[in-house]
Amino acid sequence: MSETTNLRQRMTIRIGRGTLSFATPSEDGDSIIFEPYVVKSGISMAANLRDAFKKADLLLDTPPRVRVLYDGDVLMVPVELFQEDTMETMYRHAFPSKEQEIVYYNVLPDLNAVAVFSMNRDLRLVIDDHFKDVTLVAAISPVWRHLHQRSFTGNRHKLYAYFHEKQIDIFSFQQNRFKFCNSFAAGRPHDSLYFLLYVWKQLQLQPEHDELHIVGDIPEQQWLLSELKKYLQKAYVINPVADFNQAPVTQIKGMPYDMQTLFVKGR
Repeated sequence: MSETTNLRQRMTIRIGRGTLSFATPSEDGDSIIFEPYVVKSGISMAANLRDAFKKADLLLDTPPRVRVLYDGDVLMVPVELFQEDTMETMYRHAFPSKEQEIVYYNVLPDLNAVAVFSMNRDLRLVIDDHFKDVTLVAAISPVWRHLHQRSFTGNRHKLYAYFHEKQIDIFSFQQNRFKFCNSFAAGRPHDSLYFLLYVWKQLQLQPEHDELHIVGDIPEQQWLLSELKKYLQKAYVINPVADFNQAPVTQIKGMPYDMQTLFVKGR
């Protein structure tokens, strides 16, 4: 079964650090219906999702299957070092605050890596109460896979950064592996500039030759790009409309780039 066909049989829920949204194919399968939900501050995401099932239009008649794009802390493990019976210990050592959460993983065969992440137990319970078939996907993984394929174009080394919900994921590839992968809190553009230039220097990339590509919900985009170009000759913003050949999902206001990537490119 193709990825596109598989997606059309599912509802997609994206659970962010402070956002919640839903998407499902239209009845004719030619477009995607997208519905963001206004998250209430002061209550848990599980409580928000429970409330959404009472109010959100797309959740009033749900199919039995759902794909959940979950934006949380991810531990990357080389596939040759991954062991399912030790992943919880490794993850909780890296993220001690996640001690009470359930640990999951996605295998990324294209990148010879495994993405390990966790979800709040109450949140998972709400999902299981409404769906019989649940697939969890680390929200960043479709972006990794797509930009990994892009990295093969041309002969320059490339550094990528994905901005989402006051976070910045910075990563680079070398053949079929990550060369660098890390996430930073970057609510302010000056922080983003610092992290990008720090990683660039750490990887010993060449300012006159190599490339930096940024994408997503970029704070003060023009200012950041202008500052980057003071140090790097080849800094670019990825335009999803052009990147995905004017795919209809790129015209949906408010749909995160990782969700767009999922619908256009699959997991």
